[in-house]
Amino acid sequence: MTGTTETFVSPVVDRSVGEQVTVEIRRAILSGSLRPGQEFSLREIATQLGVSFIPVREALRRLESQGLVIMRPNRSAMVVPLDRHDLMGIYRLRRQIEPDLAADSARLHPPQALAALERIVDSFADPDRSPDDLYEAHHNFHLELLRPAATAWDIRTLETLWRAGERYVRLVFGAAQPGVEEHRHWSAAHGELLEAFRARDARRVRRCVRDHLAANEETLLAGIAAAGY
Repeated sequence: MTGTTETFVSPVVDRSVGEQVTVEIRRAILSGSLRPGQEFSLREIATQLGVSFIPVREALRRLESQGLVIMRPNRSAMVVPLDRHDLMGIYRLRRQIEPDLAADSARLHPPQALAALERIVDSFADPDRSPDDLYEAHHNFHLELLRPAATAWDIRTLETLWRAGERYVRLVFGAAQPGVEEHRHWSAAHGELLEAFRARDARRVRRCVRDHLAANEETLLAGIAAAGY
């Protein structure tokens, strides 16, 4: 079954066509417009976006390397299905990287950087933010939290894991239609991480990051089980 023409709403006109196509297809996958397991033709996507076949193929190769699509030999692709073992693998790798990286970063953050992160945390409590804006802020929070001690390879690896995991987060929390209390809980959970960073206590930071990841994984596994995946 191919995707529907409602997936994309406007043609791509930016000069960096390949990157823009990548952004648009990734957004469609993360939002669920392109569903897990859905097949679609490259030519159809090119027509919807108003671009040639070449940047679409380039974008899909990038997204395949990020674990979001599977390329087919007949000029089609499929959105990677959601799977509990896939989710568990994402969190297993995150646990290998993030706690120690966070402990190192906590010693390097200047006060003004922590103040900027606090503003991001406070913004999570706003239930009127658009989902795309909220998830992008969440992504940036975790990136900036770890950036001081991260190498380029750390960031590349974590970006891939975070983007792959975001599909599960959006499915579970999008289906739940979180209200004011859920937004406040999300803000409080990330505020606990930030408080550990302010204390510059490496052991506490590692523990908080492990607890944060464990709680998220448990919630997401329960959510995708309830959704039938």
